[in-house]
Amino acid sequence: MADEKAGAQTGSAQSRRDLLGNFCFWLHFAVMIYILGGWSIPLRPALAFYLAFLPAVAVQWWFNKNSCILNNIESKLRSGSWRDQSNGEEGAWLQTLLGDWLGIELTAFQVECLTYAVLALLWGLGFWRLSG
Repeated sequence: MADEKAGAQTGSAQSRRDLLGNFCFWLHFAVMIYILGGWSIPLRPALAFYLAFLPAVAVQWWFNKNSCILNNIESKLRSGSWRDQSNGEEGAWLQTLLGDWLGIELTAFQVECLTYAVLALLWGLGFWRLSG
């Protein structure tokens, strides 16, 4: 009973999302799936796009202070501001996903290192596929 009450009080970010939040979350999720699997697409033009897309994602994230433009768009729609301190996923979408779904608690720096390392690995796989 106490466990149920504690779970109901804390809740996950997913259970607190409204329609816009769910749309943005699943759009983020779809982009993540594309990032993770795009290197395996057998079409050369799609691979070329993928090889341009990954660095664009990394650069926008870096220039945007480790926040994804998708989170900023959600914040702009909600609050009229590009940054919204009340959006717990702004700049922490992957960190939230890992914590809520997998129970893996990482610091923002660890998530940043993981993200850039995975992007570099996936870009390398895409380049290998395109050049092969």
